[in-house]
Amino acid sequence: MATINQELEKRILVIDGAMGTMIQRHKLQEADYRGERFANWHSDVKGNNDLLSITQPEIIIGIHLQYLEAGADIIETNTFSATTIAMADYEMQSLAYELNVASAKCARQAIERYQATTNSTIPKFVAGAIGPLNKTLSLSPDVNNPGYRAVTFDEVVAAYYEQISGLIDGGVDVLLIETIFDTLNAKAAIFAAKKYFRENGIELPIMISGTITDASGRTLSGQTLEAFYVSVAHANPLSVGLNCALGASEMRSHIEELSQIASCYVSAYPNAGLPNAMGEYDEAPHQTAHFLEDWAKEGFVNIVGGCCGTTPDHIRHIAQNVKNIQPRKLPILATSLA
Repeated sequence: MATINQELEKRILVIDGAMGTMIQRHKLQEADYRGERFANWHSDVKGNNDLLSITQPEIIIGIHLQYLEAGADIIETNTFSATTIAMADYEMQSLAYELNVASAKCARQAIERYQATTNSTIPKFVAGAIGPLNKTLSLSPDVNNPGYRAVTFDEVVAAYYEQISGLIDGGVDVLLIETIFDTLNAKAAIFAAKKYFRENGIELPIMISGTITDASGRTLSGQTLEAFYVSVAHANPLSVGLNCALGASEMRSHIEELSQIASCYVSAYPNAGLPNAMGEYDEAPHQTAHFLEDWAKEGFVNIVGGCCGTTPDHIRHIAQNVKNIQPRKLPILATSLA
């Protein structure tokens, strides 16, 4: 089977849309999240979307299938919060590894079903989604004690290492460190990945996607886009890009800037516009697709898709709009003469 690197040389790849948006459509209740296994769990688990890979795997596989049928080349595992640190909210830290294995297997099964029913020979890839955590290494949660941190670097590395172990054991093709608002958290994830690769004698491509939180063009922890890129370039990532926080209209200038400085592939999967007063997203599929088509024609991107509020309809329009456009060419880097 062709590798993701080989496919990226030939065409713009499409990554899927929002998992949470699609889960919300099922209007699941507490009992649905619990399933039989967690029927007597001692705390509420509604909202723990990652748990559904264990308790409602057919729902998760079904969502993946909808994105594959819409034209996604890369589907993300349902593991945005599947770390011991994030699962502490539900007192489910002990499930972290299992959640990642189960979620990766759901994505793999979706691809197998899709290829079996369509006889498609177009390669599809599973990206192990590694979220930003609900605790940050760069910012204090206590306004009166700016030096305080709720977690240590070693604790974050250990949490990510366990997550990466589960994702790889479950069969992912690539690791996706995404929605980064604190680059130090991302560096802990990179460190954990490289440590796992070294100790297990394997290596997977790493995709990295940051989040610009407002019009200032900075991450939440205060870095400019260029500083963010320089901070993670040592990982030799397959791609660096942006997702979440902004709609495509607000993200355009940042993607243009990134396309000019990145020596690797560039990804972009914006939200379906900015949220309305009710926290919902109103941007229609053809609108999102028009923005991404424009970026593709300008030569800004190699991987495109959607984040919050996007659906299979968004991905279908995006895939159609970029399918005949050449991908961004990797820059030829000058080498210094010794």
